[in-house]
Amino acid sequence: MATGFGSVVLIGTVLLTLPIATTSGESAGWVSALFTATSAVCVTGLVIVDTGAYWSSFGEGVIAGLVQVGGLGIMMMATLFTMLVSGRMGLRVRLMAQAQTSTLNVADARRVVRNVVIFSLVSEAIVAVILTARLMIKYDESFGEAVYHGVFHAISAFNNAGFALWPDSLMGFVTDPWICLTIAAAVIVGGLGFPVMFELLRSWRRPSRWSVLTRVSVVVTVLLLSSGTLVFLMTEWRNPGTMGALDDSEKLLASFFTAVMPRSSGFNSIDVSQMAPSSWLATDILMFIGAGSAGTGGGIKVTTFGLLAFVIWAELRGESRVNVGHRRLTESAQRQAVAISALGVALVAVSTYVLLVLTPHSLDKVLFEAVSAFSTTGLSTGITADVPPAGHLLLVVLMFIGRIGPLTLGSALALKERTRRYELPEERVIVG
Repeated sequence: MATGFGSVVLIGTVLLTLPIATTSGESAGWVSALFTATSAVCVTGLVIVDTGAYWSSFGEGVIAGLVQVGGLGIMMMATLFTMLVSGRMGLRVRLMAQAQTSTLNVADARRVVRNVVIFSLVSEAIVAVILTARLMIKYDESFGEAVYHGVFHAISAFNNAGFALWPDSLMGFVTDPWICLTIAAAVIVGGLGFPVMFELLRSWRRPSRWSVLTRVSVVVTVLLLSSGTLVFLMTEWRNPGTMGALDDSEKLLASFFTAVMPRSSGFNSIDVSQMAPSSWLATDILMFIGAGSAGTGGGIKVTTFGLLAFVIWAELRGESRVNVGHRRLTESAQRQAVAISALGVALVAVSTYVLLVLTPHSLDKVLFEAVSAFSTTGLSTGITADVPPAGHLLLVVLMFIGRIGPLTLGSALALKERTRRYELPEERVIVG
């Protein structure tokens, strides 16, 4: 996975350094090209130049293509091309597809990959049609311009990328439910993850048959969206820089949209730089948790967060087993949840410290930037362009690690898994 994503980032960097990729006709600097390519492949959305003004149509097309490839996954794309060229799939390729799509049955990998591609393209097409129609009817855009904007933002939204062709992202549509709710729906569907969406489509009337993955993903997502909406309503209600000038229904729409975007999308309909520090902290938490497992978003994932809650609850009750509904959680899943969370906290903490040394900005803004990069969200308080080149490279590393996953990167770097052939005597240690 690390090699696959790294190769596509390299290709995207080369393409974005071509003079044809910029509106000025001059070659972009390698730092800008690398940063933008990484942000696109890792479906983050952080930018150091204005996407719509700096990049040409060719450059924007490259960005959209990188977002699409990053969203579907490098391994899934490789599997698709193998199927198209040879008409068959070897066991190795099917195992690669299984790893990328979180499929438990190797025999189902080929069918899952096909369904994932179809579902993604159909979802993006629906979003593109709605956005195109709205931009033509409400905002008097020509058919060609509306289609261009609709398709680009449909790809960006479904893949939780957050790239926008307007300099203020979606602030010009803060009161438009057709634009905001369509984008929010695409972000939620893409962020839930393919396995969850397939199971919901099959058994949406029978929640009792849902797997633990689907139950935890849906419940935690609903809780995060509802609590996030309530928090932003309370903290930004009277803020003149964000929602103060909106009426009640528009404030509710803006709050819901603002609660959805930290799932790892990065669009914003209000000025993030004008939000209250308490709202920044709430956004940090939502971004760090991120989207669903095997989805197009980042973060430690809602499943990891939910499993940690069950682990803590079981420990507080003194239970030796962790149960989720009528299923027992495996010890390996518990260890993975703890490891991913701990690695995520460590990466964000170290990166925040380095950025504080490199930049003159305050802790709350730097922390926001680091969490946004690690969670591949793309929201920013406006300091991304002001970060020095060394800071940009650090953010590139954070986005890359955040996309492929801390645990996945650690496994890829390990030479092999060691099997211990003996057990040491057990000893209880005081914790806390």
